[in-house]
Amino acid sequence: MNDAILGIDIGGTKTAIVLVTPGGDVVSRNEFLTRPERTFEDYFFELSESIGTSLRDHKCYNIPAISVSIGGPLDVFKGIIKSPPNLPTWKEVPIKAILQQKFNLPVYVEHDGNAGALAEYFFGAGRGARSIVFLTLGTGFGAGLILDGHLYRGASFTAGELGHIRVSDHGPYAYGKKGSLEGYCSGSGLKKLSAMMFPCRWRDGASVKVLADLANNGDEDAIEVFRESGRYLGRAFAIIADMVNPEKIILGSLGFRLGSLIIRPAMEEFEREALAESFSVCQVVPAALGERIGDLAAICAALDQGGLAVPGLDN
Repeated sequence: MNDAILGIDIGGTKTAIVLVTPGGDVVSRNEFLTRPERTFEDYFFELSESIGTSLRDHKCYNIPAISVSIGGPLDVFKGIIKSPPNLPTWKEVPIKAILQQKFNLPVYVEHDGNAGALAEYFFGAGRGARSIVFLTLGTGFGAGLILDGHLYRGASFTAGELGHIRVSDHGPYAYGKKGSLEGYCSGSGLKKLSAMMFPCRWRDGASVKVLADLANNGDEDAIEVFRESGRYLGRAFAIIADMVNPEKIILGSLGFRLGSLIIRPAMEEFEREALAESFSVCQVVPAALGERIGDLAAICAALDQGGLAVPGLDN
């Protein structure tokens, strides 16, 4: 009987339930709306039904563990969700204990930025490297750090909160302050940045898709928004390279969706700002897993904490 880990990818908009082999093959996938306005108890009823359906429909697989990927703040090893900003009604939720009691399986929980880093390390652009930094570059801006072959979480499991770093006193307001990296470089930040730079044109801000479509058709205002965002993203690259000296910086959602629109100005700034030695050894690449990254990240808590072997990797 083949193994398949049951992964749960919990986001503020959607929750995905996946069965994935330790080698990264997705056996099944279903999703439902998270609906963050409801209580965890109401949410968990739907989650349990979805998990139960997956287990019943795939009895031919051995399920060694349940693995959860979710945004912080978290107590990773106790598996407690501590009131994430995108799930405001969830406060001190012991999701690990609840799932273990309900399904009688080992449960592992990981921060979604760390889970993304592990997914690229096990299956994607980080495979074969020893030190990588994965940037989520989605609605928010966070990072997962794998240093010398080990995931680095920090003393309070908050390592990698790069989006909170202030890089200007006058930038868009995000993550509790003006001028943070999240304000300049995240999907939500780009919308605010467009409104700040061109208030007469985009008083309420333009979405990333609108900006990208315009920029790809030569719109100078949209191009300038990405140029400004890319400049600060390049400074983030330099901070990362000079501080932890990784072999690769791997870019999540916006990195592989926007491509050169944001990467070209970021790389120019990176080279200007970083130490030459740090810059010369650090590749910046889009996530190789692309849109599959969430599904594979969902099983990575179990792979990392549960010690399950990844085929073809020196475990």
